[in-house]
Amino acid sequence: MIRPFVFSVLAIASAAALAQSAAQAPAAAAAAQSATSVAEAQPAAAPAPAAAPAEPAAPALPPLEKIDNVVGKGALAMPGKTVYVHYTGWFYKPLAVRQRGRKFDSSLDRGEPLEFPLGAGKVIKGWDQGVEGMRVGGKRTLIIPSHLAYGKKGAGGGFIPADADLIFDVELLDVK
Repeated sequence: MIRPFVFSVLAIASAAALAQSAAQAPAAAAAAQSATSVAEAQPAAAPAPAAAPAEPAAPALPPLEKIDNVVGKGALAMPGKTVYVHYTGWFYKPLAVRQRGRKFDSSLDRGEPLEFPLGAGKVIKGWDQGVEGMRVGGKRTLIIPSHLAYGKKGAGGGFIPADADLIFDVELLDVK
């Protein structure tokens, strides 16, 4: 006997809720219509002043490219260590044979490796970033965009012009 009673109480409550919402619907519609009429009767607000045009985003700078030609098996080049490398540098020419333009420097020609403290900013940024992670015996090609090389200043009294992209073949000889 309890079940029919519970069902009928729920049915009555549901019916009452539906009837109440149905009765409120016309009132809500009338209120919305009234608000619309009031808004139409009032003068339009002045448009907001135009925002200053946003400056275009700066183009993304090209990344350093590292190509491992030979992976070394010796000591790891890490910031704070002194590294010894042989290298040859060319102007980067993407359409040239092997992407190399005119050679501008080589430690091999002098027969003397370059020594520098890795990560100390004593060489161009592309070198600090490009030699890090190599192992002794490794050979790597670094394609260094100008912003990681000599940038707008160039070097050598114009020998390396401003905004020159460079390419280096580097061999890691020792890490101390």
